[in-house]
Amino acid sequence: MVAQIDKTYFRYTGYRAARRLLSYALFEGRPVTTRGRTINTAVFLWLRALANIPGSPAVPTPIFIVGLGRSGTTLLGVLLSVHRQVAYLNEPKALWHVVDPRQDINGNYSACGGEFRLGDKDVTPVLAAKGRRLFARYLRMVGGTTVVDKYPEMIFRVDYLKRIFPHAKFIFITRNGRDAIASVATWSDSHRVVNANRKDDWWGRDDIKWRYICNQLILNHPAYKSVWPLVSGHVDPLNRAAIEWVVTMDEGVRQQRNHPESFVRVAYEDLVADPEFHLIRLLDFCGLDFDRNVIEYAKVRAHSGKVNALPNLNNAVAELFDGTMKSLGY
Repeated sequence: MVAQIDKTYFRYTGYRAARRLLSYALFEGRPVTTRGRTINTAVFLWLRALANIPGSPAVPTPIFIVGLGRSGTTLLGVLLSVHRQVAYLNEPKALWHVVDPRQDINGNYSACGGEFRLGDKDVTPVLAAKGRRLFARYLRMVGGTTVVDKYPEMIFRVDYLKRIFPHAKFIFITRNGRDAIASVATWSDSHRVVNANRKDDWWGRDDIKWRYICNQLILNHPAYKSVWPLVSGHVDPLNRAAIEWVVTMDEGVRQQRNHPESFVRVAYEDLVADPEFHLIRLLDFCGLDFDRNVIEYAKVRAHSGKVNALPNLNNAVAELFDGTMKSLGY
């Protein structure tokens, strides 16, 4: 399925499906776990040209879908992409690499220098201008009025994004931890790419994302002191996923508390159980007009995922995991 598009998607979007195909082909790039990476050279030439054309185009309020991947972020992004006003970017890491190479925590395009957390002080005038130019010119090219950018790790860069786009809004999607971490571990195994020199999977090029998580988010953070000895050695995929889920959910709760006017939380389980109610709520929050096609497509596309048993985790990880589950109401 190219660009998350299937036959049903065409039924609800018609010619506007071309908007999604252009987004996929020209703005998102191909990460290390996908085929077709030869296109990245052309994508980067194109994006750098767009970013460097002088001008200060205005950008209407962008919407960022954040949280942990494998928690319904893609589903929500695709549902919103049906909206007649929305231009949807699915993890446009090539675009953001042109804006700021420090964004690349997976090592898709850089072998070092990634930063999980970026704040308002990390934004320079040149960097901000590139971000605004790319978003504005993307909208003009594909014919949308509102960018919806699904990039889960942006949960760690909220103040950074608000410096670039002062009126940005954020949809923080959560999923029951037992199901989210099982999905992460399964995805990583099924999408792993192994060559003679390295292994690329959920945790990036040769584990670079995992090292960033440990060094930048876990070690020396007192809230996670109990797992410092563990992350200093080998950690299996399920415990890795649980640790990433904990720190991501903690960050989401903190950011929602700090920015209540620009944050809304939706639980994946609630979204698939009653998509009409929750999508109307989200459209209102985003300032988007009601669009019946979004609702009707959701009724076809949104289905409950597999319910997993509680994971068998390391004791220190399990304690953090259980505390975060309770704080989220699971």
